Parts: sequence; structure tokens; C-alpha cells
Amino acid sequence: MRRELAEWAQQAHDLNQRHAAGLIPVDRATLRYEHHRDPQDALRVRLRELAGSRVRYGYRRLTVMLKREGWKVNAKRIYRLYIEEGLIVRTHTRKQRAQRQRVALGQASAINQRWSMDFVAQRLADGRWSRVLTVVDQIHPRVSDAPCRHGALRRQSRGCARQGCVTPRRTEVDHRGQRD
Repeated sequence: MRRELAEWAQQAHDLNQRHAAGLIPVDRATLRYEHHRDPQDALRVRLRELAGSRVRYGYRRLTVMLKREGWKVNAKRIYRLYIEEGLIVRTHTRKQRAQRQRVALGQASAINQRWSMDFVAQRLADGRWSRVLTVVDQIHPRVSDAPCRHGALRRQSRGCARQGCVTPRRTEVDHRGQRD
């Protein structure tokens, strides 16, 4: 960073190396240094080709593939080139996507053809939460075969045989928290 800044000051203000190095605290040897490292253009091109064809592969897997092709490389070099070329694969987990196209469901035309279920939660007067799984028929929204707390099924006409058993019923809650 300082080297680039000193080179810019040299060119912009027509300074020599000594004055630029004094203006921006950088050693003059740093300004004179020339890189001797091979840019490895052929390896970069091949790495970009492999990363383009195998989009989800990371640098380690690409290193294995390059070694199989006969390149004399190690993971550290490939990682450096991988970062410089901007080939980084997203590392955070994504939501699972459907493997096939989604098909719109047809409309239900009779009772018991399609059911919907969801969890409903409500805070009680004493501060505890009450959470219930609701299962509702799409055509006939009344709960027809919901189990009571004793495990007996509630039919449309009769309830549980035990005295005082409360069977679940569908209630709507408006935006203010008031029940119907």
C-alpha cells in the first residue's frame, strides 16, 4: 500500500525516490524491489476453466484435479491463486431447494381431499405459552375428527364419553388478539 502511494507521489509531483520515501515513511529498498515471481498465467487460466465447469468445487478439490492432470502444485499455491482470481465459493449454508419444478396443487372439490396444518401459539393470562397443532380441512373448515385430551375422537354429533372433557374447536383470532 505504501509502495503504491510512494510511486504515485513520485509520478504526480515529479519527485525522486529519496524524497518520495521520506514523504511517505517507506524504505527505499522497498521502492526499488522488482518482483521475480512467475505470474503463472497458464495455471491461472486452467484454474479458472476448472472452477467455471465445476462451480461448487473449492480450492482443495481443484488442487486434486490439477494434480491429476500433471500440474506440480500444492494447496497453498492454489489457494493464493484462487483468492486472487476471485473464485471463492459461498460458504454459508443455504436453504434446501426443491430438486424438481413445483407444480401448483389443484383445487379440492370434496371434504377430506386436502388438509392444512400449522402450529398456533398464544400467551396465556399467567404468562405461559400455549402451542397447538391445528389441522383443518380446506373445504369444510370445522374440526371433524380432532382428538380430545383423552385420545377419543370427536365426531360431528358426539363428543368424548368422559364428563367435562373439552374437545378442541376452531377459533379465529383477529389482529388485536380478540377471539370470535
